[in-house]
Amino acid sequence: MLRTAGVGMSVSDELVGLLGDVGVVLFYLIVWGLVFAGTALFVGIFVPFVTGDSLLFASGLIAASASGIDIWILAIGTGIAAFLGDQVGFLIGRRYGRPYLDKRGGARTQKAIAKTEWFYNTFGWWSVVIARFVPWGRVFVPVIAGFGKMAYMRFITANLVGALAWGVGITVIGYFAASIPGVKAGSYVIAGIVITASIIAGIRAWRADRAERAEETLRASVAGTHTSEG
Repeated sequence: MLRTAGVGMSVSDELVGLLGDVGVVLFYLIVWGLVFAGTALFVGIFVPFVTGDSLLFASGLIAASASGIDIWILAIGTGIAAFLGDQVGFLIGRRYGRPYLDKRGGARTQKAIAKTEWFYNTFGWWSVVIARFVPWGRVFVPVIAGFGKMAYMRFITANLVGALAWGVGITVIGYFAASIPGVKAGSYVIAGIVITASIIAGIRAWRADRAERAEETLRASVAGTHTSEG
């Protein structure tokens, strides 16, 4: 932080310190918000990397080099955000059922949903834990578990284990990776590259999905025209 030592700290120093604190809080909130939105708001469909492993690892790297960021507040908060995001996904699945996923994205997304559904039916409880480390899996498994009638307490236990292993675990790994010679010095650069690449990949996925859905709409329109002419 940017605080100066001493009893006679000036008002300006206090304001600088306050701004430093707000910056740290904002950092926490951005990381936690992205993790939560990745599953709860389906943001992870289009930006699986910037809401997933890359974000957690990069935030750990930054925490190791930036002043004022507490790794345990960051990591535990990330685990809580991940847990709550999956809880929302589960409740959405329980409330709206399979039709909710039928409306998500184009053919590519639907293929990913079908694979995830098979994954859930095959591994059950463990699928909720393992899916944390699979970009598409962590978005869809909670919803599938919801309409798949997994017992609520059973889902909570799997969700808790997954949130701890993934949310807390990867963030802390990123933090300690900064102690490796050469990594700490370039941690901001590494984190910036990871996040930038993730955003670019997410934008490309979003554009591809939009183009795919537009093409499917056009095909359906043409098919409807041919049917009416026949």
